[in-house]
Amino acid sequence: MLGTILVVMLLLMLVGALPTWGHSRSWGYGPSGGLGFIVLIVIVLVLMGRF
Repeated sequence: MLGTILVVMLLLMLVGALPTWGHSRSWGYGPSGGLGFIVLIVIVLVLMGRF
């Protein structure tokens, strides 16, 4: 249950950090790339049953 909530929150943060939004346009792809990597790791851990 906790893993599902964490994945949903990380996905929402990833969408908020995309450089298409006005507030994050000057950030580039760094924050969304970093959050995407974290989401990928959490998804792999959830699928393996370790989270």
